[in-house]
Amino acid sequence: MYHNELFGLRLRKMRKGAKETQKQLAALLGVSPNQVGEIENGRGATTLAKLAQLCEHYNITADYLLGLTDEQRPLRTEDTET
Repeated sequence: MYHNELFGLRLRKMRKGAKETQKQLAALLGVSPNQVGEIENGRGATTLAKLAQLCEHYNITADYLLGLTDEQRPLRTEDTET
């Protein structure tokens, strides 16, 4: 089940794992750093378009960010075959 708080915690974890600031993520999404903070604190939400941007940026499936699974699966995998 989706909860803003869990989404925010997972987003913060991904951002910090990438060693990004809220300001850097805000610039990528075209929002203010305050908005990123609100989302990370569970007091705000995002759009489907921005969710897709986040998944692409962090190479993570939406189901993890949305709390539908606890497994961090990559959105795409590198093709190791040549």
